[in-house]
Amino acid sequence: MRRLVLLLLATAFALTGTAWAALTGTAWAATPADPRIAAATAAWTKQGLYVDPDFTSIADGNEMLRVISSAKMPVFVAVVPTGEWFPEKGDADLLAGRLAAANGKPGVYVVMDGDTTYGVAHQLAAYAPDSTWREKDETLSAQLSKYLDNVELNARYSPEPARTEPVPTAPERSYPEEKFTVGKAIGNGLGGGVLGMIGGGILAGIVLIVAAIAARRRKGSA
Repeated sequence: MRRLVLLLLATAFALTGTAWAALTGTAWAATPADPRIAAATAAWTKQGLYVDPDFTSIADGNEMLRVISSAKMPVFVAVVPTGEWFPEKGDADLLAGRLAAANGKPGVYVVMDGDTTYGVAHQLAAYAPDSTWREKDETLSAQLSKYLDNVELNARYSPEPARTEPVPTAPERSYPEEKFTVGKAIGNGLGGGVLGMIGGGILAGIVLIVAAIAARRRKGSA
């Protein structure tokens, strides 16, 4: 029920934003209004962790805050539902990027849905893995610690903004349809006929050789 309400709210906000963008020309689609994003960015003004009410029973908040505070870079964590029914259509990296754009601060932005930890580096010279998987009976704080252990701070990485647009769909390959022509049909027919004649000739030769050998053996045994 809660997911349905969130979906309806997100859809209403998205439609309103689309209409406003059409009138003003602003890039609303880059950071769409979303109740998860609004709640997370509001919580981050006080601490680097936001936990959706549906996840409070599984989130060990104090331990997660300890992991966040001990990180070597700014970390913003949102424990929220993800899936096809939300604006990012299951692209949790996109959700993390939109959270980063809405928050507007450099750092590593992490989205956790209980099973998988996703993250992006935003305006930070760092490498952040796309995701890490939850091990059996692993706590959220342990998942977060494991993910942050794989983040690499290095000046060779360009501090770029996180992605806020869906990945373009690769166009399907199209192959030119071979048109039928009489010339091609005749050529294919002649080619098939020649191959048939060659194959028949080889087979006939083998039969004749076998027959000759058999005839010699019969004469020798007579």
